[in-house]
Amino acid sequence: MNRDLGPVKANAARAVTPGLSPEQSYADALKQGLSQAMELDEKVVVIGQLVDYAPGVFGSTTGLADRFGSDRVRDFPVAESAMTALGIGAAIAGMRPVLVHHRLDFMLYSIDAIVNWLSLWRFKSNGRSSAPVTIRAIVGRGWGQGPQHSKSLHAWFAHVPGLRVAMPATAFDAKGLLLESIFGENPVLMIEHRSLFGLKDRVPAMPYRVRFGRAAVRRQGGDVTIVAAGVMVPFALRVALQLAAHGVDAEVIDLRTVSPLDTDTVCTSVKKTGRLCVIDPAWQSFGISAEIVARVAERLGRTLRANPVRICHPDSHTPMSSALEAAYYPEESAVVARLRALVAGG
Repeated sequence: MNRDLGPVKANAARAVTPGLSPEQSYADALKQGLSQAMELDEKVVVIGQLVDYAPGVFGSTTGLADRFGSDRVRDFPVAESAMTALGIGAAIAGMRPVLVHHRLDFMLYSIDAIVNWLSLWRFKSNGRSSAPVTIRAIVGRGWGQGPQHSKSLHAWFAHVPGLRVAMPATAFDAKGLLLESIFGENPVLMIEHRSLFGLKDRVPAMPYRVRFGRAAVRRQGGDVTIVAAGVMVPFALRVALQLAAHGVDAEVIDLRTVSPLDTDTVCTSVKKTGRLCVIDPAWQSFGISAEIVARVAERLGRTLRANPVRICHPDSHTPMSSALEAAYYPEESAVVARLRALVAGG
């Protein structure tokens, strides 16, 4: 854990009470991270639809407007492209805006601003100017979210040079990656899965930063490496627990960020286990799972003991029907059976 806060006010940093909270939800960790960032630097602003509303955005912005005022916590019309353009301009002028999108799907109205302006601003200025915009984009799942509220699309944005893409799976990482994003100099998309917001974790009360490009080994094992991102990390841990009951020892790696991607940690694990499974909360074709398999194959292809396995969503849009939706997403017991066969056959 790195507590270097970067360009922040020293007197504000001393005002934060140190200590470790016994447990804190993912949503509360995000709220605490935003609050502390705004305490530490008056240039941090939060912008988005209903961010100033009493319940906040799924509880992650609750109370911020009361504490910091409407100048720094600003509601915005349903105009995603305009909001992103505003954020870029504010960042270039010296602010550190955090833009909040209730659903990643509708953030796509901002695609021109993100890809053609935000991602290449630092490149075009030869490093003389930066646009430190943090975009929080939320992904839905379950309760009939359907095809327009449940796309992750992290592979799209990871493909674009100049953008960083984070996928925190724990409350600890949600706060730490958020603070790293806000006080860094690069534009960041932080993709948050709605179903994680209630999960709890031990979260330090003081500010801290989780560095990009450093995956975490969540479980040690020697039979198969399971690489997961975002919402699929707790899924992978449950799969590993079930595999252990059958005598299969799985190592679980939480990528934390997909751009940059920590290839070294993944390859170190696969070199030990000889087997790879990638669990990606997105479509299988042309995604992060393919990129990870390719990188491992380039480094370790001849030493693998079995063909790599990818667990992803079907190459189809998410159905609205709850019965079809249940069939659409990966099922734990099926993954356990597939990995047991992988280990037994190799």
